[in-house]
Amino acid sequence: MENSHSASTDKPASGKIETRDDTNLQFGWFEWLLALGMALTWGSSFLLIDIIIRDAPATFVPFGRSFFGMVALFFVPGSRQKIDRRHQPRLLILGLIWMALPFLLFPLAEQTVASSIAGMMNGALPVVVAIITAIWVRKAPSPQRIFAVVVGFIGIFLIAAPSVRDGGSADVKGIIYLTLALLCYAVGLNIARPLQAIYSPATLMLRVVALSTLLSAPLGIVAMRSTTFSLEMIGATVFLGALGSGFAFLLFGTLLKRTGPVRSMIPTYFTPIVGTFLGFLFNDENILMLSIVGMLIVIFGAWLTSRPEKAITQ
Repeated sequence: MENSHSASTDKPASGKIETRDDTNLQFGWFEWLLALGMALTWGSSFLLIDIIIRDAPATFVPFGRSFFGMVALFFVPGSRQKIDRRHQPRLLILGLIWMALPFLLFPLAEQTVASSIAGMMNGALPVVVAIITAIWVRKAPSPQRIFAVVVGFIGIFLIAAPSVRDGGSADVKGIIYLTLALLCYAVGLNIARPLQAIYSPATLMLRVVALSTLLSAPLGIVAMRSTTFSLEMIGATVFLGALGSGFAFLLFGTLLKRTGPVRSMIPTYFTPIVGTFLGFLFNDENILMLSIVGMLIVIFGAWLTSRPEKAITQ
């Protein structure tokens, strides 16, 4: 398999790294394995957050998941390599925008928004990323990319529609929280993209999640006073942090480096599917035919999105 990392960034004579919205690397079996691992862990995050906030304030979630994510990444080989001091400001911004803030916004939203709706909105992340990345790189997405993203979004809507119709609830405040979280992720990954050309995903992600732990610690430590540390809550926090904020973000960093911002969002197409099956297994929720049709459309949309842009294909 050809690995064309160099195609994802341009280095002008000034030394400034410019971010492209895609690479010319084919989305092969390795990329699909990365996407599968991310979809399984991120798709379960809504259920885990719901378990945590039953016994803890929402402000505990970003600290707990960041801390256990940091611990998990600390033991990944090569993660503790040095970072140039001139990149520290960018890392601090990433710690806030890419992790600490959205990690807080999602549990705040799930206090008033049904998990099915939260999953649907999270599945819309490729749309948000496509828009923000187009603005960031000052290049409109190709018709091919626009069509692929829209197809995936239609499938996600069809998956979530039955749960919304059957009593899923949401309020304006919760929707605003979710929208801000998606914007944070979209901006964050574009800020991170140049650093991915310099550092390994493990090195970069460890620093970012460590800074997220530091930034979320004040609210998190205060929240611990009002937390009931049940075995279920502790297990959900460890799982969400070690896998959802450690393992999954490591996979995401690898996929982002290989494929570019837009195609790195392919796993989020499948998070509503994972959430639907988890609801069926643990909450006795029905899987209706409309959701199955939506899943097939999502898979088709993900395949379309996985294809490199023709404009930069060798």
